[in-house]
Amino acid sequence: MAVITTARVATPNASRYLQQLCKHWSHRFAVSFTPEAGEVGLPAGPLTLVAEADALVLRASVAEAEQVERVQAVVAEHLDRFAFREGGLVYDWRVEG
Repeated sequence: MAVITTARVATPNASRYLQQLCKHWSHRFAVSFTPEAGEVGLPAGPLTLVAEADALVLRASVAEAEQVERVQAVVAEHLDRFAFREGGLVYDWRVEG
């Protein structure tokens, strides 16, 4: 059974980061996206992204519980690279299952 982990990351640039992340990962994984939402087929399980006016919502469905922290770290590391001008983003990861 998959473990769902979700974070809402406050940023006024959510759509831009969503598109950057999706374009970046499209070279390695199956990706689909619009300016408002995207999905990345990560090896550990799908990552969905939703751009809100003031935040980027990240939701990963991870196949194996022991991979949850690794997926969280990889997603945060990549987003932090694109958002370096904003300083430290805050990730409020929550595990749903």
